[in-house]
Amino acid sequence: MTQSIAPFAAPHPAGPGRARRVLRAVAIVSCVPYLALKAAWIAGSHIGIPAGSALLDDRLAMAVVNGLSVLLDSGVIVLALVLTRPWGLRVPAWLLVLPVWVATGLLAPIMAGFPAQLVVKAFGGGARSAGREAFLDEWVFAVVYTGFIAQGLALGGLFALYARDRWGHLWRGRVRELPAGSVGPAHRVLAVTAAVLALPPLTLHAVWACGVSAGLREGRAAERGGEFYVLEALYVVFLLAAVAGAVLLAFRRGRALPVSVPLALAWVGSGAVACWGGWLSLASLGGVADLADRPTPLMHLAYAGQMLVGLLVAAIGAHHFAERSAGAARRAA
Repeated sequence: MTQSIAPFAAPHPAGPGRARRVLRAVAIVSCVPYLALKAAWIAGSHIGIPAGSALLDDRLAMAVVNGLSVLLDSGVIVLALVLTRPWGLRVPAWLLVLPVWVATGLLAPIMAGFPAQLVVKAFGGGARSAGREAFLDEWVFAVVYTGFIAQGLALGGLFALYARDRWGHLWRGRVRELPAGSVGPAHRVLAVTAAVLALPPLTLHAVWACGVSAGLREGRAAERGGEFYVLEALYVVFLLAAVAGAVLLAFRRGRALPVSVPLALAWVGSGAVACWGGWLSLASLGGVADLADRPTPLMHLAYAGQMLVGLLVAAIGAHHFAERSAGAARRAA
């Protein structure tokens, strides 16, 4: 029976160094504003929510969604502790990698999108159509997204240090040096399938990013502004990154590239498209009171398609690590 991921290759220090302690503190402290806001909303406060906001329409649904958000963001604190304590090295690989992959997927588009949206707004491209009530006060987005960016940077730094200590030997070398057993027909089938399935969501997000309203509800089309176009363009970028990472690994393209490059593309790209596709699909199932704001079948297709692409590419990465880990274990035996 093959081992999913090899044991860590080098002993870890008994305690975290200064850099890890600073990153851990940043990750934990940056969660506080978001968690405080969510707790206030669950308790019934309307701080940061303007009168007429759709968030005030369904008190129970808002409490449930905010409760789920609290659980997700609290996971950042748990991960920061796992990644910096000696006992964290004994956590089963899948139990750690899965939540970090989800966190990467949820935070990466925000880390890239929020600064880009600020630039677009600074040049007058962020305006939306008038006549619709604001969803949240502007300061809420600034506080929350700044915290998310800090969380992403700190958690990313901690995981990079942790993964280097525990699994760094699994992504050393160049693509051309990959052993034959680590790249096989299964990889290629999954990569081709992911590339084919990526075409519909890729096309839809691309045309929406270019200003085409086909496939959008009237309400969504009316609200479009620079921020909307930035997000749609980012979905295109992350889809391309996921497929590129899968193809580079499966077909050994870019043979001079370090193995870490296609793995990073596959990791970040698959997480972003799968997690946001899943989140948007889940949010759409909750129902929207205004018919003009409900997702169309084509929007559902985009969300579901990108979620499937992300999961397939993640499977390629998991299979790659499993094969290299098993090979390392055999050589060490």
